[in-house]
Amino acid sequence: MNNRTNNILVPIDFSEQSLIALDQSYNIAKISESEITLLNVLTVHGPMWSLFSENEKDDIEQRLSSRLNNLGEEITNQSGIKVNIIIKKGKVVDTILETAREINSRFIIMGTTPSNDIKKKVVGTIASRILKEATCPVITIKGKHHRNGCETILLPLDLSKQTKQKINLAIWLGKHFKSTIHAVTITASNDFFVLNDIESQLKKVKEKIETQGVKCTIRVLALNHGGNENFCKALLSYGQETLADLIMIMTQQEFEVKDFFIGTLASEIINSSDIPVLSCIPTK
Repeated sequence: MNNRTNNILVPIDFSEQSLIALDQSYNIAKISESEITLLNVLTVHGPMWSLFSENEKDDIEQRLSSRLNNLGEEITNQSGIKVNIIIKKGKVVDTILETAREINSRFIIMGTTPSNDIKKKVVGTIASRILKEATCPVITIKGKHHRNGCETILLPLDLSKQTKQKINLAIWLGKHFKSTIHAVTITASNDFFVLNDIESQLKKVKEKIETQGVKCTIRVLALNHGGNENFCKALLSYGQETLADLIMIMTQQEFEVKDFFIGTLASEIINSSDIPVLSCIPTK
């Protein structure tokens, strides 16, 4: 965590979901002693923008700047968190990614409005690209109601080398929030030796987490049938059972399912989960 600046990027367009995401950013900002940077992107390349006169465009930018500054002052007065304001013109996704790199953000926290097409299970284009291309962890928030803090973290694992990175981030969050981490591996195997090996490795994970002073439970969810939909349902059901405040996933293959967290299942989890989802980017 030390190679990142103390800055959390929150894209804001004043939609309900972006404001909910902003509200959820306060706790992480406090425990990481970070500033919050509010980013509003003016999409000036669309046909609507060309309909405005230069005076009207200036007026829009001034009113937007005033609104953002008022919001920033309100946040600082309520929480004591320093807030930076950035307004940029450009394409939304490119500008968010560019700004995250420029400020070397520790997290991007953003609201997402998923597709209503149940068959496609597609995350909104903006969130999808940011999840794939961001160089820092991204927290997407779809649900409307969330508890303050992060008492319970759901940590699905495939026990790969890259997963160690996610465990370390979970420990960092767990220490600061005094969370309980629920480590879980989902498998469609019913082979005794496979299940026993998974259980053994999860016990090592539990020991590692608890030696850092963080409470941890472990669970193996053995399914009768594999497939994206079954994995997703099992994970989210366990999230509800454990009253999880955060689900941590990797933007890589997990559970031996191709494109698990960058393809259809990732979209399905983010679309279906009212629990905030933190997507980690594996380092090589």
